[in-house]
Amino acid sequence: MYLIVSKYLIPKGYRGLTAFPFVFIKYRMDIKNRVFINHEKIHLRQQLEMLVLPFFLWYFLEYLIRLVQFRNRDLAYRNISFEREAYAKESEADYLEKRPFFRFLKYLN
Repeated sequence: MYLIVSKYLIPKGYRGLTAFPFVFIKYRMDIKNRVFINHEKIHLRQQLEMLVLPFFLWYFLEYLIRLVQFRNRDLAYRNISFEREAYAKESEADYLEKRPFFRFLKYLN
């Protein structure tokens, strides 16, 4: 994992963006935020297990489906299965040590 601080690469309203093997962070102070970094590490694992490109295709398609479903950008984003898993488990420091393969599928409903 490579951490890169750049406020210009992160879309408005977000603090981070992960594109294996990079984690782009908007604010330098977030480098020490363990919960935030763990959230991004969960995305790295998701990307790895899906071989990166399929992750981004799935992410985009699921976002579009959720956008139609919720008619709200933030709700659509928060209900993407990858995000639901990351938000649900970001506070568990040891989550990635015990995380089952393809666990994000549990959050599809």
